[in-house]
Parts: sequence; C-alpha cells; structure tokens
Amino acid sequence: MQFLWPQFLWGLLVLPLLVLLYGWLLRRRRQTALRYASLSIVREAMGRGPGWRRHVPPVLLLLAFAAMLLASARPMATVLLPSTQQTIILAMDVSGSMRATDVLPNRLVASQAAAKAFLAELPRHVKVGIVAFAGSAQVVQPVTLSREDLNAAIDKFQMQRATAIGSAIVVALSEIFPGQVDLASVTYGRQNDPFAAQGRAIDQPAAQAEKKPFQPVPPGSYGSAAIILLTDGQRTTGVDTEEATQMAADRGVRVYTVGVGTVDGEVIGFEGWSMRVRLDEETLKSVARETKGEYFYAGTAENLKQVYETLSTRLTVERKETEVSGLLALAAAVLVLLSAGLSLFWFNRVL
Repeated sequence: MQFLWPQFLWGLLVLPLLVLLYGWLLRRRRQTALRYASLSIVREAMGRGPGWRRHVPPVLLLLAFAAMLLASARPMATVLLPSTQQTIILAMDVSGSMRATDVLPNRLVASQAAAKAFLAELPRHVKVGIVAFAGSAQVVQPVTLSREDLNAAIDKFQMQRATAIGSAIVVALSEIFPGQVDLASVTYGRQNDPFAAQGRAIDQPAAQAEKKPFQPVPPGSYGSAAIILLTDGQRTTGVDTEEATQMAADRGVRVYTVGVGTVDGEVIGFEGWSMRVRLDEETLKSVARETKGEYFYAGTAENLKQVYETLSTRLTVERKETEVSGLLALAAAVLVLLSAGLSLFWFNRVL
C-alpha cells in the first residue's frame, strides 16, 4: 500500500502516548478508590461492573483515531479488475535462429505450442492477430476471434533469415490502428517513398488530404490492446527498435516482451553457413520498460509455457490503484459511534 501524503503517518506516534495516558488515568482512579473506608461497601453499591468490557470503548476510540490518521495520509490500494483489453497481437520471431535446440524440441516448435496453449486460455471475446517477423514483418493472421484460424496460421510459420524486431512492433501497431500508421514512411522513410504525395487529387476533399497531427498519449494508457513480442535474437535489419518502441509508447500500447533461448547464445548452422545467435535481453527489457509492459525470460519449453500462462492472467485481469481514504474515514466514524454507544449503554446500567 502506498500513501500520497505519507508525512501524516508521523501522527501515529501519538497512539502510544494515548495508551500511556489511559493507563495513568486507570492508576489514578484506583488510588482515589482507596480513600473509601470500605471497598466492599462500594462494590455492593455498584453491583457487578462491566469488568474488562469497560476497556472496549477506549480501544474502539483509539482504533478510530488510528484510522483517521491513516485516512489523512491518503492510502492507495491495488485492486484487481476485469481487463478491458479486446485485442492482442502476437508478434513471433521466425528467423533461422529459432531452429536452435536449446529449447526442446527447438525454439520455434516450443513457441508454437506455447502460443496455442495461450490462445486456449484467453477469453473467447478477446480478438487476436498474429505477426511473423524475420528479415521483414508481415501479418499472417489479421485480428480475429477464430481460434482455429489462429492455430492454423501458427502451424504455417516458415523460417527466414535476419531479425527485424522494430518492424514487428510497427506492423503490430498498424493492425491495432488500421490506417493510422504509415508503414511505407516508417519502413523506407518519407524521402525515399516515391508514392509520398506532395499534393492531392482534384476530386479529393481537403479534409481527407490533410490529416490531423498525431497527439501522443501517456505510455501504457491505451487499455484496449496489447502486443506480445517473442524473439530469440538481436535486431539485424528493419526499423530501429528504439523508434518503434517510441511509436508504441506514444500510442499508449503496452509491449510485453518474451526472450527465448540462452542469453550467452548458441552456434547454429544451416545449408553450409553457421552463426552465433544471442538473446538481446537489454533491448527487450527497454522495450517493455518504455511501453509500461513487462519482460519475461524463457530458457526452456516449460518456462515458455509458464510465461504464456502468466501473460494470460496479466491480460485478463487489470491491476488498478485506487484511493481508499474514504473507506478508512467511514471505518473511523463507525468505531466512534460504537465506542459512544457502548459507553452510554454501560453508564445507564451503572445508574
């Protein structure tokens, strides 16, 4: 639990002083009672007192005071709410390094199996799209509710050379925001795009020709969609990863990154060539951090399955911080009323 005004918590130091004051008052009361000639006469006159129950109202009053002090510090509690996310884009690495067998039977097969298990756990109302990336990134399955189509697309993955992590993020964003991400401009640069129009057609309305300037939003604030990026290597081509990460952050889309394979890397060979592939954990952590997502490392097939199970929980349950000072103030008021009611009740009994 966090507090917006933690300086008010210093007031809790008064509570032990109040307890000592109450004990001093009780001792003073006993000393006053000893002045009577006979205590038995007093006991007979008062009858059987409330005993330990006489301490209940002061204790309730003390708890009420503590609750008011806590409420004044404005505590923030984390509550779990059903997530509002309706779209998830799986961006999966299909580069040649995914044939490495450090994750059995190999990285690609393990990631395919884990992705299918993840889809089976998601609520049926959540739409999912799939982006496969290697030297380039492409949508292999547009956003859909059909789990059968998604599984079929995962089964058709074909390995290619190179790794374009930034391109995968940009293509995923284009699926989340259709028509709002200029892939040609981002991928090739506006200056190199021969089809980048400097004017507009005669019959095209000015309102369509001139788009409104993009207004960035706080990172992680877009709650309707998220991206899960799975890769086992380093970017070797395509859009710069930092640029793509900034695009996702500016649109409020969280990117959850999953690193597969060994951090130290492994030498793999195929058709006469060999290379060492390493997992760029620092980049994946940076992507997750800048977009308010989360990074997961999966060194084995079982780890990868657990990662996807965790992601399923993260994406279907939303953690939200809310101020609970009002509840504490209400509890304090109830305790005060109980203390006053019990005191009045026992006072009437004595009379």
